[in-house]
Amino acid sequence: MSNTNTGRGPGKTVTRADLSEVVYQRVGLSRTESAELVQSVLDEICDAAERGETVKLSGFGSFVVRAKGERIGRNPKTGVEVPILPRRVMVFKPSNVLKAKINGRDGAAEKD
Repeated sequence: MSNTNTGRGPGKTVTRADLSEVVYQRVGLSRTESAELVQSVLDEICDAAERGETVKLSGFGSFVVRAKGERIGRNPKTGVEVPILPRRVMVFKPSNVLKAKINGRDGAAEKD
């Protein structure tokens, strides 16, 4: 999805509608089917994350759920210590191919 194909410049936000439009243009599904397909993929990623599973998209990266333990934080304004409860967070780890692409190098020869 390059900027020349989408009419967006660098620094713009890609929305669900943008993804659906690209699927519509490249795959040939109807706009409704394209939107449903994109939503299904996003739903599956969300469901997997909720189950604590890693989602690995080869050549793109991995979404990993990590458990963070309880810790003590500090209010920067008042300096008062506040407990931060344990929680799960999602992190994205880009593949080497994506890192190379972002940095203007050909990532085809690099492994994920």
